Amino acid sequence: MRWRLPPWLKRLLLVFLLAPPVLILAFRFVPVPMTPLMVLRAVQGYGFQKDWVPYERIAPALGRAVIASEDNLFCRQWLGFDFQALRGQVTAAMDGERPRGASTITMQVAKNLFLWPGRDPLRKVLEAWLTPQIALLWPRERVLEVYLNIVEFGPGIYGAEAASRAFFNRPAARLTESQAARLAVVLPNPLEWSAGQPGPYVQSRAETIRRRMGQLGPLADCAG
Repeated sequence: MRWRLPPWLKRLLLVFLLAPPVLILAFRFVPVPMTPLMVLRAVQGYGFQKDWVPYERIAPALGRAVIASEDNLFCRQWLGFDFQALRGQVTAAMDGERPRGASTITMQVAKNLFLWPGRDPLRKVLEAWLTPQIALLWPRERVLEVYLNIVEFGPGIYGAEAASRAFFNRPAARLTESQAARLAVVLPNPLEWSAGQPGPYVQSRAETIRRRMGQLGPLADCAG
């Protein structure tokens, strides 16, 4: 006798398979209202500051800064992955070393949109499943637009506009290269590092990123 999936499980699997592509397609055109991390931080008591702005109202320097800091090959990637970095991770793991991060901007968008913070294997598998869907359904400028509007720049501070006003008292459209570099630097640890009151590491790293922004050339052409 052939074993068959119960009807309820079939429906659940169908929702699990179809819901993310539907939401990804919708978010290509409409602002993202909330993310799991925003909910988590609010529960933790960090508050909520967010003001969605279109990409043309964000200084191009910030797009170049996050590419220089987070993902140098963003404008040239296929399916949202840095395959060279991923091969390096596999090699390091096989050699018994601790793999270094290979997360791209598109992967971070997938994580921020749908998943929870952390490094557990299940989350990484789901992130890998969602990333190519975003890469195929969105142009790169939209990936940057969403990323710069939902990423956490400080405790309870999400997106370029809220961060620019909180740290520099100006709209995101008027960010300087130095300010953009400082915002990009704090992304790996926004609860501990401050773009508004940078410590020695953030100041030094921001200067390195500012110089790298000028060296990227065509690698950052999708940032505008």
